Amino acid sequence: MIAFLEGILVEKQPTHVLLNVGGVGYEVTITLTTYEELPPTGQHTHLITYHHVRDDAEVLYGFSSVDERAFFERLIEISGIGPATAIGILSGLPLVSLRAAIVSEDVKRLSSIKGVGKKTAERIIVELKDRISMLATAEEKSAGAISAEDKVLSDAVLALVALGYKNAEAFSAVKRVIAASDRSLAVEEVVRLALTGMQPG
Repeated sequence: MIAFLEGILVEKQPTHVLLNVGGVGYEVTITLTTYEELPPTGQHTHLITYHHVRDDAEVLYGFSSVDERAFFERLIEISGIGPATAIGILSGLPLVSLRAAIVSEDVKRLSSIKGVGKKTAERIIVELKDRISMLATAEEKSAGAISAEDKVLSDAVLALVALGYKNAEAFSAVKRVIAASDRSLAVEEVVRLALTGMQPG
């Protein structure tokens, strides 16, 4: 099994990358969080990977941290959640916010993620709440202002997706708005500013 890849970043998209490892090109499916952590193309990078083998194909999933991959592995252990859905869940909310939503049994927040219905959200909570509650609590205490910004980001992205925009497009637009502002913005302000010039996906 392939546990990690290290090489030159040839191409990067919000959903996948192409990595040149010793002259061999590997296409790796990634989360939006991992995408944001990537260096510019042409530079050296390291990806933690999960090698998923099916009867008809082999797919590599890449992550910026061991922690993110571990959460991915927990998700795909849940009945009805495959790797593609797990990647969508990890792209829909920052990891800290995702854990907090599970611990607080926030079904509405989880089911707002594209591809996650109410029953799936409830199943995630039942399966994972006890396993991550202590870790999520510790992260919330240590994250402080960062988790507050992450919450605004994820809520704004979810709002745009609900309006019909693609997840990757919404994520990029919200990140630009937050980065360009010299003050903290409310979710409504972020959504309004992000909508400028966007086209429904």
